Amino acid sequence: MNKLLAGFAFSALAAATSTAALAADPIRIGAATYGLQGEFMQLWSNALQDHPAVKSGDVEITVFDGRYDALVQSGQFDSMITRQYDAILFVPIDANACVGPVIQATTAGIPVIGSNTRCNTDQLAAFVGSDDVLAGQMVAEEVIDKVGDTGKVVVIEGPIGQSAQIDRGKGIDNVLAEHPNVEVLERRTANWSRAESLSLMENWLTAHRGEIDGVIAQNDEMAIGAIQAIQASGLSLDDISVAGVDGITDALKAVQQGQMATILQDATAQAQGALDVALAKLGKADELPQSDTWTRYPDLAWNDGESDTYNIPWTVVSNDNVESLLAQRQQ
Repeated sequence: MNKLLAGFAFSALAAATSTAALAADPIRIGAATYGLQGEFMQLWSNALQDHPAVKSGDVEITVFDGRYDALVQSGQFDSMITRQYDAILFVPIDANACVGPVIQATTAGIPVIGSNTRCNTDQLAAFVGSDDVLAGQMVAEEVIDKVGDTGKVVVIEGPIGQSAQIDRGKGIDNVLAEHPNVEVLERRTANWSRAESLSLMENWLTAHRGEIDGVIAQNDEMAIGAIQAIQASGLSLDDISVAGVDGITDALKAVQQGQMATILQDATAQAQGALDVALAKLGKADELPQSDTWTRYPDLAWNDGESDTYNIPWTVVSNDNVESLLAQRQQ
């Protein structure tokens, strides 16, 4: 009888423990993006929903659309701090305006993991992104290799003050310094926008009729806007070299058609890697992180989530890999 009662007691305890585990509140993490208008940030945000810890229900992700406005992002931080989120993943629109919100969150005991774009503060718990100076160098080299040392180019930049605009600009300048006879006809922002880039390029094609040999765009949305303007003007892409950054779906298709060059920025690895690091900072990570970021990039050391910076490698998009990259995008 005692054994039977003990068995019932054990079963009841196990059931109660299981029920308590199921009833435990999930880890609440906010993902503050600079804006969700472009495909890259949509890919980044969607990747968070596919993270194993989110799919299992252990983590609850709330994605915030910063609407390309530092004040909007600041207000979203106020909300996350008031609602006592456990951690924040942050993709800031402005490298300096982001500092105050990060300090506020950190002071409130909420770790902030930077991802994709940087914030000029040492208060971030870590950063998971890619080397944008290298990206700028790669995209400039691609165009200048095609237009030659005496070519004339235009440069289309991202939002002024965002780290990607600043760092990719440094990379572009590094390459231009090595080719002093390449003439930069125009250099202006189109704010990561395809529509703004199309309008900008239309104006440049009129102002510099027959002169533009190449377009160095700091992201793919703007590169595609430039392509649309070139095609609408009746000019041939055989005569104007265009390159961008990100590897968004339309850019991959344009590479297939021989219209442009691009390098892939791995939105999934950046987002899921940042979430892995956040869980480690919260003491909620296993010995091995849950996403496959670290197996896909074996040279990227996990280091128990304790590193300050994790740089996800760039992938050059070519005729050899573009079909497989598109196939992955459609899964």
